[in-house]
Amino acid sequence: MTLPQVEPRILFFADAGPEVGGGHVMRCLTLARALVARGAACAFVESRAAAGILRRFGWPSQTLLAMTDADDLEGQVAYAVEIASRFEADAVVVDHYRVGAAEEELLRGPGRRLVAIDDLADRRHVCDLLVDPGYGRRREHYDALIPPRSAVRLGPSHALVRPEFAAARQRAMSRRAKHGPARRALVSLGLTDVGGVTQRVVRALAPMLEEMRLDIVLGSDAPSLPAVRAMAGADRRLHIWVDNAAMASLMADADLAVGAGGSSVWERATVGLPAATVILAENQRAMIEHMADAGFTRALDAGAADFEPALAAAWTRLAGDPPLRWRLAERSAELCDGHGAERVAEAVLEL
Repeated sequence: MTLPQVEPRILFFADAGPEVGGGHVMRCLTLARALVARGAACAFVESRAAAGILRRFGWPSQTLLAMTDADDLEGQVAYAVEIASRFEADAVVVDHYRVGAAEEELLRGPGRRLVAIDDLADRRHVCDLLVDPGYGRRREHYDALIPPRSAVRLGPSHALVRPEFAAARQRAMSRRAKHGPARRALVSLGLTDVGGVTQRVVRALAPMLEEMRLDIVLGSDAPSLPAVRAMAGADRRLHIWVDNAAMASLMADADLAVGAGGSSVWERATVGLPAATVILAENQRAMIEHMADAGFTRALDAGAADFEPALAAAWTRLAGDPPLRWRLAERSAELCDGHGAERVAEAVLEL
């Protein structure tokens, strides 16, 4: 007798907003698509900020659940517990810096698995699976923070990168191997543009571009957008992309980049894009400085008094040194192959 296939039902609870950006939702969306491709049914607990990102990047509307109006964490968690029951979720995936063991106990519930996505290792979890793609992350960083029975998937090989980056990898690396001059660059500091840092970067770089093209990626609500549009109107070298989903192509075609210190680090690594990485939040500092010390990137601190001069120095070095760009491309590409979502999806389904 053949038993019927059971469709796993997986609910995602990810943080988003002007201060935390959209990276949590984006990596959950990537994992959700990998799970759907393997026969799972997935849905999201939506805050207003998360809903906008999901729709912008084409998550099918029929899989979305009603939006919560709760702004406080307690209200959002209570709503998520209710949705988990209504959705009959077999597992809940949590990617939320303010959620720890107490909230996870409620979300896990009887007979339900919990997957925690983290990159801070600063709080307890009651998860069945812990995913942390951070560079240099090891099991002992979580020994006192997760139950002994928890499975772990650690390091950049488990970074949740959209499949189009892996698809663009060979073309990008073949072009970089030619050691050509820098003709095209990218500035991408998150769709939410935390602190309006994008306009600061573009103003600092514009006098040094010469004939180089600069692609600038922003969200439609980014505080820098009006100023950058004004600059682009007076400078043919500046090209603005708003709410752009074709990041893999932009990164593959760029010769160097100034990028944010969040999950886009692994997108750039997948296509071997040499970059100066901007620390936009204190919780990014340790990993980005660790990666810079190991020769994978150049680190810049957006909050430092000398940010603009340091940016100019890093840019001059990267733009003028093709062998350096190739060394950074090779080393960063070794870190991440872009297939982490597939590996994590398999680990989730093993639960």
